[in-house]
Amino acid sequence: MTAVPHEPGQWLDGASGAALTHGAVLARMAHRRVVLLGETHDRFDIHRWQLHVCAGLLTQRSDIALGFEMFPRRCQPVLDRWVAGELSVTDFLEAAEWDTVWRFDPELYLPLFQFCRQFRLPMLALNCERPLVTRVGKEGWDAIPEDERDGLTPAVPASLAHRQYLFDITGGGRSDRPITGAADPGFDRFVRAQQTWDRAFACNIAKALDAGIAGQIVGIIGRGHMEFGHGTPFQLAQLGVDDTAILLPSDEAEFGSDRKTIGDALFRLPGPPDRAAPRKPLPIEKTANA
Repeated sequence: MTAVPHEPGQWLDGASGAALTHGAVLARMAHRRVVLLGETHDRFDIHRWQLHVCAGLLTQRSDIALGFEMFPRRCQPVLDRWVAGELSVTDFLEAAEWDTVWRFDPELYLPLFQFCRQFRLPMLALNCERPLVTRVGKEGWDAIPEDERDGLTPAVPASLAHRQYLFDITGGGRSDRPITGAADPGFDRFVRAQQTWDRAFACNIAKALDAGIAGQIVGIIGRGHMEFGHGTPFQLAQLGVDDTAILLPSDEAEFGSDRKTIGDALFRLPGPPDRAAPRKPLPIEKTANA
């Protein structure tokens, strides 16, 4: 396809590049059980976009819940107390161990948390324990005892296309990189770790749907877990949830064939990226050994 202009404030269809109104995008999402809103974690402008989309989705149906990558399952009781109005912001962040589990500026996410609290929308902890991710990366899934799997089932192995995507977004074939390509066995450790996150988000979304917690779950997770249908959407489909939508923000002035099917729809953000101040790195970086 020929590249088409993507104007600030405009939605484009992720398959055709056709312009869409905000209302048309929301209407398309109304009957999806899962809507994933991709993010770059440290950008205020992207989190504002997520909030605006969530508010729009709530006008389409009242039975939505928001699922968050940053919280492991053990934080679920804390999220429930926050939504119920039982905790101050300070107490919530402390009880959720924010500076341990995430470490990005909480102001990035507080508008989303307040939105859930004001409208009494369930907040879902989608993540698993970080040591599990490390162990699966190092040892493989079969080495993990069943009672230490944090309620997860094994991820369906990544396709070569998914591996290529991960290889490319982590630097590709740099001259200083010992891994020579996406199929290199040396890349397996990183892929296994990444897929543990993908599967955790998928398992916890699927469980919430099965439990009837909400009719639609909006996932607030990193875009690297969803672009082109890889990662979490793929794992959800293997769990029987095959009506997942992917909405993404974009900084690109054009939409070309290289981005076709990256998501169901893309929204062009206006202005330069609005980033938070750098935070201390997480205990285990996602790009380690990549």
